[in-house]
Amino acid sequence: MRAILGQRPLRFVFAANMISMFGSGMNSAAVAWYILQATHNEMALGMLVVLQTIPAMLLLPFSGVVIDREDRRRLVMWLDALRGLIILTVAILAFQHRAQVWQLYLMNTLVAAGFWMFWPTITALIQELTPATEFVESNTFLLAGVQGGWLMAGAVVGFMYNHIGLGGVLLIDVSTYVVSFLCYFAVRKGRHVVLHPEEFRADLVAAENQLQRFSRDMREALRFLRDQRAVVLLGMSWALFLGAMMTGGIVSPSLSDRVFHAGAKGYGWLSAGWGSGAFISALYVAPAIAYLGGRRAIAFSMALLSVSMAFAPISRFLFAAIFTYFVMGSARGVGGVAMNTSLMEMVPKHLMGRVQTAFNFTGTSLQLVLALGVGAVAHKVSLVAAFALIACMYGLSFVAASLPVRTVAPLSEVSSAD
Repeated sequence: MRAILGQRPLRFVFAANMISMFGSGMNSAAVAWYILQATHNEMALGMLVVLQTIPAMLLLPFSGVVIDREDRRRLVMWLDALRGLIILTVAILAFQHRAQVWQLYLMNTLVAAGFWMFWPTITALIQELTPATEFVESNTFLLAGVQGGWLMAGAVVGFMYNHIGLGGVLLIDVSTYVVSFLCYFAVRKGRHVVLHPEEFRADLVAAENQLQRFSRDMREALRFLRDQRAVVLLGMSWALFLGAMMTGGIVSPSLSDRVFHAGAKGYGWLSAGWGSGAFISALYVAPAIAYLGGRRAIAFSMALLSVSMAFAPISRFLFAAIFTYFVMGSARGVGGVAMNTSLMEMVPKHLMGRVQTAFNFTGTSLQLVLALGVGAVAHKVSLVAAFALIACMYGLSFVAASLPVRTVAPLSEVSSAD
């Protein structure tokens, strides 16, 4: 842990993520609550999630190459700046009482375009900055920062939304993007790009045009995935986990509103339960992964998420649901760190962007279908059935993580052997 915190660039990255996720968590909770209160329809929240996946479907096939070819720090800074300006525009409309649901849809669609490029970029940047022996610790700090931000965001939105309104929440989000931008600016100086092994052959690169270079990059990533069954199964588990987790935001506001009649405060408590569980998991995630191993830690976490998701809507008391969300957040923490760490150990640095975006593309494709299904089931059938549908996705993620595979040597061992 001390080795990670002793590195100045990583300290700034972790601080930036905690601060920006605080704002993003407030934004997400406030927008979801505003739309639910304006429409009283879970299908409207499902449409919000669907619209968030559209830019991912369009950009992810190409963004991986960009992430692997450009300076990842500068790319993150651009993403923060553009998203901050978009949110500021809608915040001004909200203060003028002119914000409409379609404008929130558009804002979230554009911000999601940045998010789906941001997350694989920041993961690749952390892999680039972290020594191979410290991946677990680095991912633990990343998770603690992200979930710490979400924890505080859930509490703030739940108890302050009625006082500061949507405009105030969005303005706080904009301010966190400014601070995050400055943190990334301080990470390092100059342009830094991870070199591809073949780039030492200058004659080959010089003879290629951009289209040929892009085609070669994509073929290289596909060849890597074709030969790595363990990585593919990890990607399947990640995609199912991602689709289930992102659609959970459709049913959580309704759980507070329809089942417990607790309003925005109840939603805040549920969000705080999830965030605190994930944040506290940082204390034991490293020993848990060391004891269970990466794949078993993933499988155990997905099983726990599946069971807890099915139980949440039938718990009779709000405090029981909050505790269930705490358990789910804890399982998300352990499972997320185990997945990220395993990915960093298996995938070369120059391929990380492309491999991640391939998995995210699969996850968002699932999310597109799942969001429509969960919203329709929650509105037309029952909230319990909608939770059960998400629980099934976590269950399939457990299956993917549990299938037997040939052990893949960590990259550090492969490099030393070469």
